[in-house]
Amino acid sequence: MCTQFDPYRVLGVSPAATQDEITHAYRIRLRAHHPDTRQTLSGHIADEHLQQILTAYAQLRDPARRAEYDRATGTPQRPIPADHPAAGAVSIPVTHRSPTTDANTTAPLLRAGPVRRHR
Repeated sequence: MCTQFDPYRVLGVSPAATQDEITHAYRIRLRAHHPDTRQTLSGHIADEHLQQILTAYAQLRDPARRAEYDRATGTPQRPIPADHPAAGAVSIPVTHRSPTTDANTTAPLLRAGPVRRHR
């Protein structure tokens, strides 16, 4: 058994895998190693495999923990798709509207409808 824990190897995905691919691989391995559904391994070894799968997914599902792991191990960074918001500056239009006010007051007009009470 390897002394260094590699979550990509445990889940069977590449370092360039998307979140959907990681989740899909996690669910497949979870079903295969779950105590209620597993058919091959039993006992302590199977529980250890299940714990590794859970730990690997916990590390890779969080973008901050995944990026920290990639930096610490020297794993090449994943390319960011062109349509991803982090790929470039995003322009969000903002519209400012003045509140509608009555000619005699400076407070905005409020309209309250009927109140229904349920018995």
